[in-house]
Amino acid sequence: MTTGAVLDDMRAEGAELERLLLRGAGLDPARWALPTPSPGWSVAHQIAHLAWTDEQSVRAATDPDAFRRETRRMLNAAGPGGALLDSVDQGAADGARQPSGELLERWRASREALGRALAAQPEGARMPWYVKPMSVAGMAGARIMEMWAHGEDVAAALGEPHPVTDRLAHVVRLGTRARDSAYAAHGLEPPAEPVRVEVTAPGGRVWAFGPEDAAQRVTGDAVDFCRLVTQRVHRDDAEVRAEGAEAERWLGIAQAFAGPPGAGRPRA
Repeated sequence: MTTGAVLDDMRAEGAELERLLLRGAGLDPARWALPTPSPGWSVAHQIAHLAWTDEQSVRAATDPDAFRRETRRMLNAAGPGGALLDSVDQGAADGARQPSGELLERWRASREALGRALAAQPEGARMPWYVKPMSVAGMAGARIMEMWAHGEDVAAALGEPHPVTDRLAHVVRLGTRARDSAYAAHGLEPPAEPVRVEVTAPGGRVWAFGPEDAAQRVTGDAVDFCRLVTQRVHRDDAEVRAEGAEAERWLGIAQAFAGPPGAGRPRA
């Protein structure tokens, strides 16, 4: 897939979530204040977080030196894990206090700004990020992953169906590529043995990543795999199967996002 196609998917994912949000909540402050499955986070917190992260991404793309300075400031303030989590939570809390219409416009503007900033990057560009530098396609894929994951929470809070599209392939790919980072986030040595992921999307399409002859294998439902690597479902509730001890261990700690381990979700 070309970088331009990934950027198109990023824009489409944002537009899809905005439609879901407006359909389920409009600009009604009471609906934006509804709690989501993320403890302590309302619908407004979810959208504020997406806007905040888009804004950080724009800074990384347009002023990498400023992004690096701000990242160093955060790390010096509270240590690697705590600093990032504190900033994320504070950004969500601050944004959630904005009027719903103002917050929606902020998120819309940040999405559009990021689309322009990424499209303007030269071929082969890599931008600084919290764990390691990212390519244009990598950053766009990460934004798709985040919008989909937080969209799961928004949809659950509003009682709206969350559309399943082929854009989920980006989440599967990112979740698979982030395997070593998930081990590192838990203070574990990533295994040398590769893993093969073969998950089935609605409609029967199979998305596959990793060596075909790998002994460590993960199979099952693509949507549940995406929920698992974004920590939107407990491992025991996901229709995802592991073959091999390392494949099973990975599924217990999998995360597609950067930073320290997430809290995950309780068993249903």
